[in-house]
Amino acid sequence: MFKFLIVTSVLACCAGLAQAQDVIAEDSLRQQVLQLQQDMDRVKLNLNLAQTKFQQGIALATIGYTVTIAGGLMLGRSNDELGQVLLVAGGATGITGTFLLVDSFKYLGRASGMPKKRKK
Repeated sequence: MFKFLIVTSVLACCAGLAQAQDVIAEDSLRQQVLQLQQDMDRVKLNLNLAQTKFQQGIALATIGYTVTIAGGLMLGRSNDELGQVLLVAGGATGITGTFLLVDSFKYLGRASGMPKKRKK
């Protein structure tokens, strides 16, 4: 009878310990799921920012370079001065658009969640 009580109490302690470990495992799993959700939200936000800036850059660069071409076509004709102004204004606008386009890629690096490479 005494052996039965000892075996029963040992089994009860083991079962209680196993349940405590299950609760800890569930807690850890919940924390990991919440962390993954936060990471995904950050990725979505950065991708949205990259898309917006990329589209703005494409639109601005396209307009700028179109104006530059129009200005180039006017050179050497009766509207030579207007052509020169359009060349400069269109070039500046196109470069600004290209800068926005290239700058949008910094959000893609953030979106991936990969750590930045350190310079040696």
